[in-house]
Amino acid sequence: GTGKTRTITARISWLIAQGEDPAKIMAVTFTNKAAKEMKDRIASMVDADQAKQVTACTFHALCLRMLRSDAHRLGYKSNFSILDESDRIGLIKKIIVRVCARDEKLDPHLAGNLISRAKNNGWPPQQEESLAGAVCRRYEQELRALNAMDFDDLLAKAVQLLSEVDDVGDKWRANVRHLMVDEFQDTNRLQLELVSRLASGRPANVCVVGDDDQSIYGWRGAEVSNILEFEKHFPNPRVVRLEQNYRSTNAILSAANRLISNNPRRRRKNLWSPQQGGDPVRLICMPDDRKEAEFVIQEIAAHRAERNIPWEHFAVAYRMNAQSRLLEESLRRNKIPYRLVGGRSFFERREIKDVVAYISVLLNPADDPSLLRIINTPPRGISPTSVQLALAFSAERKLSLFEALRHRDCLDSCTRKTAEAMRAFADGIEAARVRLRSPGSDYASIVSSLLEQGGYLEDLKRSCKTPDESLNREENVKEMLRALADYRKGPARGLQGFLDEVSLDREREEDREESARGVTLITLHAAKGLEFPHVFLIGVEDGLIPHERSKAEGTVDEERRLLYVGITRAMSSLVITWCRGRRKFGSPLHCRPSPFLREIHGEHVIEESYEGLMSRPMEREDVAAQFARLRARLGKV
Repeated sequence: GTGKTRTITARISWLIAQGEDPAKIMAVTFTNKAAKEMKDRIASMVDADQAKQVTACTFHALCLRMLRSDAHRLGYKSNFSILDESDRIGLIKKIIVRVCARDEKLDPHLAGNLISRAKNNGWPPQQEESLAGAVCRRYEQELRALNAMDFDDLLAKAVQLLSEVDDVGDKWRANVRHLMVDEFQDTNRLQLELVSRLASGRPANVCVVGDDDQSIYGWRGAEVSNILEFEKHFPNPRVVRLEQNYRSTNAILSAANRLISNNPRRRRKNLWSPQQGGDPVRLICMPDDRKEAEFVIQEIAAHRAERNIPWEHFAVAYRMNAQSRLLEESLRRNKIPYRLVGGRSFFERREIKDVVAYISVLLNPADDPSLLRIINTPPRGISPTSVQLALAFSAERKLSLFEALRHRDCLDSCTRKTAEAMRAFADGIEAARVRLRSPGSDYASIVSSLLEQGGYLEDLKRSCKTPDESLNREENVKEMLRALADYRKGPARGLQGFLDEVSLDREREEDREESARGVTLITLHAAKGLEFPHVFLIGVEDGLIPHERSKAEGTVDEERRLLYVGITRAMSSLVITWCRGRRKFGSPLHCRPSPFLREIHGEHVIEESYEGLMSRPMEREDVAAQFARLRARLGKV
């Protein structure tokens, strides 16, 4: 909220007004949306013809432009193709099939992650004599044979052009007189090298804007050292601190300043606002996460009713995707519109659909679509060809697929190994069904055991691209099992009632348009760059933020920056909640407040408890004010 992007666009406008050639001005950012916004701002500030000459694009778009012009100098044809993510994983899968011995396995997503990490760190294809190394080398060979690149190649090959082909480097450097970079704290090693190469060989005219306190993407390669050690790469720069904040009140900013000042390695700055006062930041202790969700939604509804403000002015932010489930339930129950940013509805996520399919098969083994979803999730040694044969057998004998998997004639038609795998899978399902039929059976425990026996969570984690994705998906599965445990305590409608509820949730979600308006539910990572008048940060507990993994990996500073990002999304009011207890697998788990909350304490911050708020009598003035507002609204009807 300090005008970083405006600094770049205003600088471009000023340079053109000073007579600089707009065709030699380049501004680079990270997303197409940000690049378009930058272009629109420039077009509103300078002559239309001049605005068109300015290059404002993403890193990948810039690299693609360079490679379309000069990739032939690296042995590519200029019409090289670009593999998207699905094409890339598809190629890796084919290579694994060709390279692997019969008893070897390698997850294609894991191999893809290794390849991506190597390219973004400038490492050569893996040379060690391992399966992963063989797949990496073969992948590079296949790409060259296909005259193709993946998205990581766009950066890597552009840097290679600038560093290894002198005349190409000279040509591009001559075309860039002024180079500007937005969100510089998010750059990785290759992006820094690209900027350095474009600015080398003459007095560098580089201007970057960024906030090291908002560097929250270390897990995907961003290096905060790029902005912290900027002087090492571009000596004697002029450093301008943008400390006036145009978004938040001083009450919110003072809490943010106190928090982030605890990070030892940062560029000192102190945000301030001309907006004096403002509502104090509220830290509220909740008994559990269900009460937390209900309280937050009730607060939003009351706030809207009192002030007659749009639902879109409210946002609820959290560390993990799984934390959205209880919020979604409460919002739907109260018929409040909402939208999820940076993710699909909890009930539409792949791993949740997998768990629902397991439950469906336990309830009804004749549910062929659900059985097909889980028969090789995770892989069990039943090949797609064997599944097709079993399906054909079931159609011919007019049986369900589950019955076919247990039929002697079907098993005899398969290899001994496949038959054993089919029998083991079907027996596992039947054993779980027997347990379910026992009086007082624990649904969640039975489903959890079934997933554990098959190694579902381990396989799910292997398929993830990043540790954060892995953690989120695992938490989502645990949250679903918890929902199942909670449901069992309600009216006795059994597993079918639970599945009916999930189906209704899916139908509601399908009816929602992507552009749906309402209360925003958002992860802290996805919230970066956005702002909302009223923000609720929930689940601010030790183990959630900072996450347990961050303590082991030494990335607690990044977790503190993540909470700082969440706090500085709020414009007018901020409520932070934490719970004394959460439920996992139906069992209570004791929680402690995040140590970050101690760092926030100070002026303009008040601590409250759920119990205290619920027992507090309403002040006479508040009652009178509510009736006055109600009368005013009724008078307008």
